[in-house]
Amino acid sequence: MTALDRRTLLRAGLATGAGLAGGGFLGGGLAGAAPAWRPSGRPVLTHGVQSGDVTAGSALVWTRADQPGRMVVEVGRRPDLRGARLLRGPVLDPSTDFTGRLRLRGLPPGERLHYRVRVADLDRHGVASEPLVGEFTTAPARHDRRDVRFVWTGDIAGQGWGISPDFGGMTIFRSMRAVRPDFFLCSGDTVYADGPLAESVSLPDGRIWRNLVTPEKSKVAETLTEYRGQFAYNLLDEHLRAFAAEVPQANQWDDHEVLNNWYPGEILTDDRYTERRVDVLAARARQAFHEWLPVPADGPLYRRMSYGPLLDVFVLDMRTYKDPNDGNTYADRTRGLLGREQRQWLIRELRRSRATWKVIANDLPLGLVVPDGPGAQEGVAQGDPGAPAGRELEFAEVLGAAHRAGVTGIVFLTADVHYTAAHHYDPARAAVRDFTPFWEFVSGPAHAGAFGPNALDGTFGPQAVFTHAPPRANTSPAEGFQHFGEVAIDGGSGALTVHLRDRDGVSLWTTTLPAPTP
Repeated sequence: MTALDRRTLLRAGLATGAGLAGGGFLGGGLAGAAPAWRPSGRPVLTHGVQSGDVTAGSALVWTRADQPGRMVVEVGRRPDLRGARLLRGPVLDPSTDFTGRLRLRGLPPGERLHYRVRVADLDRHGVASEPLVGEFTTAPARHDRRDVRFVWTGDIAGQGWGISPDFGGMTIFRSMRAVRPDFFLCSGDTVYADGPLAESVSLPDGRIWRNLVTPEKSKVAETLTEYRGQFAYNLLDEHLRAFAAEVPQANQWDDHEVLNNWYPGEILTDDRYTERRVDVLAARARQAFHEWLPVPADGPLYRRMSYGPLLDVFVLDMRTYKDPNDGNTYADRTRGLLGREQRQWLIRELRRSRATWKVIANDLPLGLVVPDGPGAQEGVAQGDPGAPAGRELEFAEVLGAAHRAGVTGIVFLTADVHYTAAHHYDPARAAVRDFTPFWEFVSGPAHAGAFGPNALDGTFGPQAVFTHAPPRANTSPAEGFQHFGEVAIDGGSGALTVHLRDRDGVSLWTTTLPAPTP
């Protein structure tokens, strides 16, 4: 992240004779600077602003323009951005669909910060977009035991249920915004690239659901343009745009970013697709995912995010390294969902973590059976309550290694199955005994068809303590059964409270877990 020099300021039309002050976080920049005039043809920021992958000292900021230009960001402590730093971002051009992100560094930990984004024309002095503003909270410092609050869900605009202005749009994002979380964990299915939208759908009660439809959402996504259009579509919703401008994200991907239940090397037989090689489709989808979400550009999608001494979040990638969907009863310990490197990384980082709570964000549930047609399994479990087999071997290895190392405070958070539930896992009920009891909390969908409940596999001894599922498959958002979860960690006691909430933010079930004893 580089501060703008005076020549760039003048070229971008953001300086009018004032100097650029030096100094620390509050010392640089021209807060409130604006173009001197507004000629026609100025850039336009088309899809709002977003932030993501926030740390104690940094954050990613994202935007998109309608034409080439230089991204410029101001960031500071004050809403009016007086005394803010002014920073130069990348050039937005067609190679990234005019999207861009900038990693802001040197930020103060544990503070609510404000930012403003413009895109400046590369060649015309004084021509820049109207600014858009946002805010985010940086993670606490390593020894700062302050409260931490976040929300999670997944599954956005799926099963034919898109943005319906008649039904208020994606109102769950308004409810999550009202919680004022420090960050949002999106547990996969950030888009439904394989779910074309019809203009209208008849509901069981006689009402009509009318979708906002774009060309890219009218067919299954195959081209890069069509995959980009999936993310662009979601940001047409006013509630999601307002939420994204205020709440930093931590995104993981699952299957529908590409297509249902995909795995590397798969060759499609679906006649809707002219491109049958899933690896080709996945590469295009992954590019669009990186372009349109505030996620790191480099490195693997799995990563660890730290929030002070109370919380580490381990964001898994259960798709990139996945083995083929079969009966999932094999004895080969080299296969699985995570792959050897990610599995070893997770074991190593769990052992290293000194956080009170270690949240594992698993986009596929651990104990729920998720079939992929007759005789094949999409997820970890396969319905056999006996000793670990197939993909269960990976998680037996992870849980066993953590148990032997004395790791405490593990909690799994997931979505995927389109209902909400609380599962407690205990070796006293399990076919395998080498692990420490833990919870897995399920939430979703954010805005999609509701399903469930799924069967539980007994291998790791799960007990369904709470379940909220619809009366029939593919229940529309108009009928409720849309869910998000909230996690609040008390800075004093270290206790972790979970609320499983409905679309309107009503708590359906809650529990408080005391901080584990060292």
